Amino acid sequence: MRPVIQTRAITKTFGSNGTAVHALRGIDLDVEPGEFVALIGPSGSGKSTLMAILGCLDRPTGGTYTLDGEEVQGLSGRELAAIRNRKIGFIFQAYNLLPKASVLRNVELPLLYGGVGRKERRERAMHLLEQVGIPEKAMKLPGELSGGQKQRVSIARSLAAGPALLLADEPTGALDSKTGAEILELFGQLNAAGNTVMLVTHDLGIAAQARRRVEISDGLIACNEMNP
Repeated sequence: MRPVIQTRAITKTFGSNGTAVHALRGIDLDVEPGEFVALIGPSGSGKSTLMAILGCLDRPTGGTYTLDGEEVQGLSGRELAAIRNRKIGFIFQAYNLLPKASVLRNVELPLLYGGVGRKERRERAMHLLEQVGIPEKAMKLPGELSGGQKQRVSIARSLAAGPALLLADEPTGALDSKTGAEILELFGQLNAAGNTVMLVTHDLGIAAQARRRVEISDGLIACNEMNP
């Protein structure tokens, strides 16, 4: 099977000449289908820059990036947006839900953008809410939910388009420890069901929940190994 993520010699430089900052200095990384990988590193390590490139939110300065068989480093902004919608399910610390739309509508949005008909959208969104354990919240507004419930909505939305990669950026950062553990358990269940998950975190305890951890330090991969 082809890798979901394959980067070769990825670099990213901000500024130029005397003010240049080399955020990434040659990243080679493969993530295979069905893997659960934690991307870790302290502030300033290049972790967030790499996540933005892997999520097609930014372009590398050099090197190549292939996402689920498609080379993306040379794509236009519109093409990057299209591949994000098709290939990547994002889960953010801040949830990024539409406050005036129902939970069901929030989950339906990627399907709406994808041109899926109303009946199929609704059925698929309800199935996903059942999968993350909150079908009874379908007609609630995000403001009526707890933090953990909001993150479950975000996860359901990320799954809607059947992406090749779930990319979670500090998904438990705004949650208490008990709720965070429940969300991490849900990621484990999604991975066991065949979803490829990359979890971006600075927390070594959270990273230990993944099957493999990739540590970034000073713009380079300092560690790439299976968790015990």
